[in-house]
Parts: sequence; C-alpha cells; structure tokens
Amino acid sequence: MNLEEATTGLRIDKWLWAARLFKTRGAALAAIRGGKVHIAGERIKPSRLVKPGDRLEITLRQQAMTIIVNGLNAQRRPAREAQLLYTETEESRTRRESEAQQRRLLNAAIPQARGRPDKRQRRQIRRLTGKD
Repeated sequence: MNLEEATTGLRIDKWLWAARLFKTRGAALAAIRGGKVHIAGERIKPSRLVKPGDRLEITLRQQAMTIIVNGLNAQRRPAREAQLLYTETEESRTRRESEAQQRRLLNAAIPQARGRPDKRQRRQIRRLTGKD
C-alpha cells in the first residue's frame, strides 16, 4: 500500500477481499451492488473509500454482522493477518451466535430422510397417493 492510499483510504471492494470476508473481488462487488454492504447505515458503491474507524454492516449468506475497520491492506494476506484488519462488535457476535443456535435447533427438529424408500414403504406411498 502506498502513502496516498494510507491517507485517503482504500476501495471497499478491495478491502473486503483483502480482509477475507469474500473469496473474490467479484463476489465482493456483487454483494455491494446487491445491497449487502452498508457504511454507517447507508448503501454504498464499490468505489467508496473505507478508512480506519468506519462501521460496516455486512450480510453474508444468512448472517448479518457489524464490524469496525481497524486497518487497511491492499493485498490479500494470510487469514491471521486479515483478521487484524477489522473487529466485530460484541452485539453482532452475540446475535450471530444466537441465530446459529436457533438454526441448529430447527435443523435438529426436522426429520432427516434416510435414503430411498424400500419396497414396503413404496407400496405404502402408492396406497396413500391413490396410485395403487
């Protein structure tokens, strides 16, 4: 990162990719254009510059998270270094964990299919559907 980028900021799509929140810059662009990334509660464009101290609201898959930008890095670095670029807020972390727990409980309550029905079950299905 050069001195100019350090003083003015870094494009949000490039920062999201460098912070390893998205696998590719294209995925980061799609999320930004799709309204999944906000700065201070407002929708942004991919060319928006992010600076340390900015508060980002990001929706990844089913999870919404709020993070504070700690640093800038224009290059994609190892995951341990990328995690130092941002801090997730405590209320965001607790909300994500509670939502994950609810999803686990819902998935546990849904009966899981165990493969194809056997001959007896197929006969029962045909009888119930009226195709027998």
